[in-house]
Amino acid sequence: MSASTMFVNEEKKATIQGWFEKFRKNIPVATEEAVVETSFGRTHALLAGPQNAPPLVVCHGALASSAHVMPELGPLLRTRRVVALDVIGQSSQSEDRRIDLGDDSYGRWLIEATDALGFDRYDLFGVSWGGFVAARAACTAPERVGHLVLLVPAGWVAGGAWAGFTQVGWPMLMFKTFPSEKRLLRVVRALFTTVDPDWTAYFGDALQSYRMDMRLPPIATPEQLSKITCPTLVFGAEHDLSFPGQALIARAKELIPHAEVELLEGSRHCPPLTDAFREQLGSRIERFLRET
Repeated sequence: MSASTMFVNEEKKATIQGWFEKFRKNIPVATEEAVVETSFGRTHALLAGPQNAPPLVVCHGALASSAHVMPELGPLLRTRRVVALDVIGQSSQSEDRRIDLGDDSYGRWLIEATDALGFDRYDLFGVSWGGFVAARAACTAPERVGHLVLLVPAGWVAGGAWAGFTQVGWPMLMFKTFPSEKRLLRVVRALFTTVDPDWTAYFGDALQSYRMDMRLPPIATPEQLSKITCPTLVFGAEHDLSFPGQALIARAKELIPHAEVELLEGSRHCPPLTDAFREQLGSRIERFLRET
């Protein structure tokens, strides 16, 4: 059996796949699985919501999956036909490989995956790393995307190197080398607004299981994103060490001048994992999709 590109070994990969099933049980509506082939490899997706509702394609963040992002969508699971893709290179459910970050590969992958799933036009929502993927897709095939929503998208701004290293990088390295609950909580509290037991335990396993992809999405330019003409909504998080919120929303207006921007006050990179916030965020996105 060939060695895994993304995981330390097959046992660690199985651990992360077990977490996928645990998080899937937290999705408050029935879900369907789909697996399609693309030129980049096998792509897994979860689908939920009314069959005849407008489609919303969702891309999760790094070291996560479709099952992690779906429970956070709140009312969108009731008003949209949600298609949550498992991003190749960031999920145990899709092809075990890395994709080039410097070209339009991620955009072409998303278009191929949605073609294979039978969706030719849809709204698109990307979170963190998934925001980078969604923006690439909106540039690759702008005619396919009705609305674009980005939550703390990667590849738009960079956080301070020293703060990132001292508050995230070094604690993460210490946890990977000398794992303990105290060290894990230090990392989690730097990245998450709220400390959730399942997410904390999962994140600890993820840090021990994934071969960390140290590549960063390149910082986008206005020229690269000039093809994005659809209504766009961008959220920044006030206390995000990776992509500082004020800098992110300022940069969003430079990159996509017509975009609506909103700062999530008090939020770290991962917003609150609470029902109240899920309802708030989902309702805000739903209004944007209906009214623009």
